[in-house]
Amino acid sequence: MVMTTNTTHTMNATTTMNAGHTTSAAHTTTNARINFAKAAPKAFRALVGFDIAAREGLDPALVELIQIRASHLNHCAYCLHMHTNDARKAGESEDRLHMVAVWREAPHFFTEKERAALALTESVTLVADDGVPDDVYAEAAARFDDKELAQVLALIFAINTWNRVALATAKMAGTDER
Repeated sequence: MVMTTNTTHTMNATTTMNAGHTTSAAHTTTNARINFAKAAPKAFRALVGFDIAAREGLDPALVELIQIRASHLNHCAYCLHMHTNDARKAGESEDRLHMVAVWREAPHFFTEKERAALALTESVTLVADDGVPDDVYAEAAARFDDKELAQVLALIFAINTWNRVALATAKMAGTDER
């Protein structure tokens, strides 16, 4: 994910009651945030380089599935929009794109390797919840050789970082200008 522009978009949360549960609804207001690429060009270039290195040798379809799932979990609309579009351009089917968020309930849409990568993506993305369980790691290690597994992990680290950059700087979905 290469970000080149700054958007003036920020979130204001409001609280509503829904059947006894408190939920947050986001509203947009204008409030300028930094352009990370311009404000920290050396860090930005390092992140771009890490992202490029992380993808090396991985199936492009798998790369997009991992990025889409992490973006779902992190609620990053900017990255989700970007990576679903990238997946479509690379020939990914609409059926599979619709099933990424519920891949466990639709396992026949994904290979064993892809399911192992999606499970690992969830565990690493949500690491504060339960860590990375041994069974999830073992399944991924059984489907990928050591180099591939390291690349998958690096890609998961990269997309989680990009999600945080996009969320912290209030990148707006649909404004990708790569």
